[in-house]
Parts: sequence; structure tokens; C-alpha cells
Amino acid sequence: MAASAEERIRQLTKGMLRRKLYAILSKGSATPAQLGAVLPDHLEYMIGLEKQGVLFASGPLDTAPGAPVGDGLTVLRAASADEARRIASADPFVVNKLRTFEVREWTVMEGSFGVRLNFSDQTLEIA
Repeated sequence: MAASAEERIRQLTKGMLRRKLYAILSKGSATPAQLGAVLPDHLEYMIGLEKQGVLFASGPLDTAPGAPVGDGLTVLRAASADEARRIASADPFVVNKLRTFEVREWTVMEGSFGVRLNFSDQTLEIA
């Protein structure tokens, strides 16, 4: 007898990660020149979050042909949506009203991450 759909789902998901992260979807509302003027402060802020272990990943979102539009995606390791909002609100792009944002809870279930460290030349590859 075939397992029910619910049982199959239970079996397929029982070992999944289920790690809660927060996605910050940022919408640009400024010219490239306006963004460029604040970009150093934004980068310093994001690097600081990275060094603290709060920032999982971040970067600009482009249109299909690859033209930057000022939008971005940031994924945070935060304790709650409120904490993620507080962190996103302090981004210099948001402080200077060059971006607005939306916070979405993201449950990481499946995927992979690869790292290769070559001792011979001390290089690191991320896959």
C-alpha cells in the first residue's frame, strides 16, 4: 500500500535544516549618483554586520539584462522579525531614504554550500 502524501512529506522533510533567517527585500528609489554617494557608508555597515556574524548574504538585484536598479536582497541571522527590521532600518541607504524595505521570514529547508580550501596556495573557493 502506498504511503499517503502527508507521510511522504513527513519522511522527506524530517531531516531538513529548518533554520529561520530573515530576508530583507530592498527597493531602490534613488538615482545611481545618489546611491553612489552613500555606497561607502552602506558597504561599511554591511561589512560590520558580516564581521558580527549577523549577515548571511547580501547584494544588489539586477534586471534580466543585468542593469542595476538600486534594489537589493539581504539575508540576516536575526532573533526575530523585529530585530531584522531594526537592523535594516539602520542601513545608510534606508536612513538616507534611498531605499525602502520589506522583511520576510525565510525557513531554509534544503540546499547546499561548498567550500574548498587549498593548503598549497592558501586559496579558498566557494561553490
